[in-house]
Amino acid sequence: LVAAPWLVDDYATTLLTRALSFGLLAVSVALMSGIAGLPTLGQTAPYAVGAYTTALLVRGGVAVGVVQVSAAAAAGAVFAALTAPLVVRTRGVAVLMVTLAVGELTVTAAGRWRSVTGGTDGLVALTPPRPFWGLPELVTDRAAYLYVLGTAGAVTLAVVLVLRTPAGLLLRGCAQGEARMRASGHHVNRYLAVAYVAAGAVAGIAGSLLVTANRYVSPSDAGFTVAALALLAVVIGGATSLGGALVGAALVLVARDWLTAPLPGHAPLLLGAVFVAATYLLPQGLAGLTRRRPGHRPGRNFVEVAVSGGLQHHNVNEVAGSGQSRNRDVSEVVGPGGARHPNFSEVAGSGQSRNRDVREVVGPGGARHQEFSEVAGSGQSRNRDVDEVAGVLGRSGDE
Repeated sequence: LVAAPWLVDDYATTLLTRALSFGLLAVSVALMSGIAGLPTLGQTAPYAVGAYTTALLVRGGVAVGVVQVSAAAAAGAVFAALTAPLVVRTRGVAVLMVTLAVGELTVTAAGRWRSVTGGTDGLVALTPPRPFWGLPELVTDRAAYLYVLGTAGAVTLAVVLVLRTPAGLLLRGCAQGEARMRASGHHVNRYLAVAYVAAGAVAGIAGSLLVTANRYVSPSDAGFTVAALALLAVVIGGATSLGGALVGAALVLVARDWLTAPLPGHAPLLLGAVFVAATYLLPQGLAGLTRRRPGHRPGRNFVEVAVSGGLQHHNVNEVAGSGQSRNRDVSEVVGPGGARHPNFSEVAGSGQSRNRDVREVVGPGGARHQEFSEVAGSGQSRNRDVDEVAGVLGRSGDE
């Protein structure tokens, strides 16, 4: 990617710059749709807010890139914080409709607020930015591309690092087991609101980079078509993969701007065919191809919820290199009196399933009572009931 400006012409460099800006928008969509479990069509709203904020700064004489990006991120985050109560309380199709309404209302307001946004004519921001104070302006397409590449890469890396912390585990827990998270005492809506605000900041930065690439912004840059293309990019790249979202965004723009050149006016038809093919042929997106490679190391998605009352829940999804998959669900309750009840279920890739239910009670005198039951996939079942008393009483067991 760094060497791309020296390998292609100026038009292709400009297209790659726009693809990076659009790819960062797709990253914010993936953060909400794939990681947080809230599919959205409204990330174009903070995207537009960040773009207009940057354009107004440029027209006001502020040409420092770090200031533009910071202001756009803050504007996108504030907008997301104001609209978060409308979004995080809904699920499924309802959240798609709510976010779509937020995006369309934002575009409509941008088209009619002529004194600020320029209306449907948009705003022109011709002054090229300079990354920091004292550095030269980014007057060439190559320099603008490298600036956008560095900014988009840094923001994506920061999001990836945050998702590898316990905060990322909590967010995935909200998406994969919201009922269990609520039962454990977690404030799911608060976690989702924080994620929505963070995604709004990322989308605002993407809007700032859009102005850097185009030197212009209008309501059409944040319409429903852009929102649908961003969601399509996430589907193609893989809903839970931020890198896949970037790759999917590049493929969507290439298909729209390059592959349809011999067929003018048929871009929606081609993109629709790409969407249908990606849905059926790549259900996990391009990121799923790496999990299907022979010899690929097993991957695990682990979520643990623990509270002071002793409830522990472990959910482990494992995909083996040969294509076999395993799903283990372990729930354990440890009471103050020493009682434990682990529940273990496993589904193998070949369709075999196992369910084990173990109950153990340990008394203060050393007495133990274990009850073990297992149901195999073929219908075979086992049941063991073991009573054990430690100390001078000896041991007895029944099976």
